[in-house]
Amino acid sequence: MNHSFSVWLVLIAALVAANLPFINERWLAVIPRSLPKTLWMRLGEMVLLYFIVGGLGLALEQSAGQIAPQGWEFYATTGALFITLAFPGFVYRYLYRHRG
Repeated sequence: MNHSFSVWLVLIAALVAANLPFINERWLAVIPRSLPKTLWMRLGEMVLLYFIVGGLGLALEQSAGQIAPQGWEFYATTGALFITLAFPGFVYRYLYRHRG
């Protein structure tokens, strides 16, 4: 697999996963719920999806070669990026005025 393709795959997976809690009422878009999710449930689901996408990135890095050691700065940066990628879903769920 091309290294550039791996990077784009992780970025697209992060974009989809960051917005997934805000665009549906199911757990991880699979398990149906009878009641709507609260903001805290959505944030918890977003943290879980952050680690799932991180695992995907780790697996792709392992397949490309040696895994580089990461410090707290890496996780702070990727966490901030994940939160930034979640902004469109948050705006759609909480700030956009739905008609009807």
